[in-house]
Amino acid sequence: MPPAIPFLNAFPHFGGAFDVAASEKRLQAIETEISRPGAWDKPEALTPILQEKRRLEDEVGRLNKLKTCHDDMAEWLALAAESEDPEALESLANQQKELAALLDETELVMLLSSEEDSQDAILEIHPGAGGTESQDWAEMLLRMYSRWAADHDCKVEEMDFLPGDEAGIKSVTLRISGPHAFGFLKSERGIHRLIRISPFDSSGRRHTSFASVDVIPDAGDDIELDIKEADLRVDIFRSSGPGGQSVNTTSSAVRITHIPTGISAQCQNEKSQHHNKETAMRVLRARLYNMELEKREAARQAQYAGKDAIAFGSQIRTYTLQPYRLVKDHRTGTEVGDVDAVLDGHIDSFQHDYLLYRHEQQR
Repeated sequence: MPPAIPFLNAFPHFGGAFDVAASEKRLQAIETEISRPGAWDKPEALTPILQEKRRLEDEVGRLNKLKTCHDDMAEWLALAAESEDPEALESLANQQKELAALLDETELVMLLSSEEDSQDAILEIHPGAGGTESQDWAEMLLRMYSRWAADHDCKVEEMDFLPGDEAGIKSVTLRISGPHAFGFLKSERGIHRLIRISPFDSSGRRHTSFASVDVIPDAGDDIELDIKEADLRVDIFRSSGPGGQSVNTTSSAVRITHIPTGISAQCQNEKSQHHNKETAMRVLRARLYNMELEKREAARQAQYAGKDAIAFGSQIRTYTLQPYRLVKDHRTGTEVGDVDAVLDGHIDSFQHDYLLYRHEQQR
């Protein structure tokens, strides 16, 4: 007997459904808007529109691909039912795998229903106590997220970077831009623990290292935030490198503090004080925007008494390299034995299960 066909209307709707006609109509309106004379005089003003255009094109393309795959499978099913030809059965099985993968991808995107999920992400990594060992672990996480971004056609921009004294990093801030970057990467917010035999310990002892990862949506310039100039304190200082040595001969590093909240952001990557100030302000805006989102989330969570909250600062995942090899997410229970693949950026299963977990929490 040929395998059963999973029909398009069989998968659940998580927070909405695709309306192809409405999406195509909106795409036409966007094309008209960006084609008008003078539309490209201020390219930065078009950024949110172009992001919406990319999202809608992905949405329409995905559903059209689903429909084509479904129709092809129906034809192979009819052919296999008539002849039971081995080649037809093999093609049917391959088509079923392709459709199942597309359905999984569609389900995942439909779970990204919050307005901020479609935005770019600002990701920060900070090592915990432990010196070189923890700083090396922070750099391993930097590599993991950089690999993930490359695999998902996301662009990575280094906004701030402070190297470790001997190895690794003391801190790094990245801007990761791409389809639903924040929606996917919000699963990574929390404390990451590594258990391994330390390459920095001549006695070959096992060490436990910690690093914190924070992920916030990039507010950009299209989000309205009431930030008064009088509420900001700008500190200028000299950039530092490994060993605390001065990198620049002039004071170009910038730290901006929002006095009412105490939230701050800094940047020392560029030699230009002006550029560093712009970058620090962008990160500050994103942090203030995220603070407002967290207030809303806290209000929503109050409606779900008795359910565990997910908050920054909790230990979310353990990466064990010795005495056995396993990566386990403590929120969802997801386990992956191929540690090398995970550290190479293959964290999709953790992200998928986290989104399902959040959806179930909020039902």
